[in-house]
Amino acid sequence: MGGASRVRTRSVAFVGLSIALMAVSAWVSVPFGPVPFTLQTFVMVFALLVLTPGECLAAIGGYLAIGAVGLPVFSSMRGGIGVLAGPTGGFLWGFLLGAIVALAFLRLVDARLRRGAANEGETGDGIAKGGSGKRRALAVDVVAGFLFLLVMYVCGWVQLMGVAGLGPEAAFATAVAPFLVVDGVKLVAGVLTARAVRKALPRR
Repeated sequence: MGGASRVRTRSVAFVGLSIALMAVSAWVSVPFGPVPFTLQTFVMVFALLVLTPGECLAAIGGYLAIGAVGLPVFSSMRGGIGVLAGPTGGFLWGFLLGAIVALAFLRLVDARLRRGAANEGETGDGIAKGGSGKRRALAVDVVAGFLFLLVMYVCGWVQLMGVAGLGPEAAFATAVAPFLVVDGVKLVAGVLTARAVRKALPRR
């Protein structure tokens, strides 16, 4: 019972720390049209790969909830339901939807790897050993991060068109195109940082 209590306490601490990191990363922003540059992509990808699925969704859901009630945890230290319903709110909703898609992908890949390991008489850990296994695991993490970004972009793009009355091309040029390269760099940095931290954390 004591062990289970410690696990729950640690899980709550991870979720709380992740929410704090999401807020701080939103405050570190550079204005660029209606959508500012922030460090949130890095933090979201990091949380996606380090936390358990339940912890990740709880952290993102908690972050959106405290922002919706008015705490200034969104970019430019804003808060309130108006931000979520505003021109750039789709990117915030996209955090949660993107995480759901990325986590579903990771779970599917993990299940397939475990089935393959069982068929070959190996363990799941054995499949990841060696250079090819490490490269495959890295590729899986990058694809998960890419799926997260893709869903986030689509959500932000669609809401910007609907709220701001922009056409598809104008909304894409305003809210997606300027961020592709920078977010790609943050994605890779988030993946590499998450992999390094996972090695240091005890298996859960």
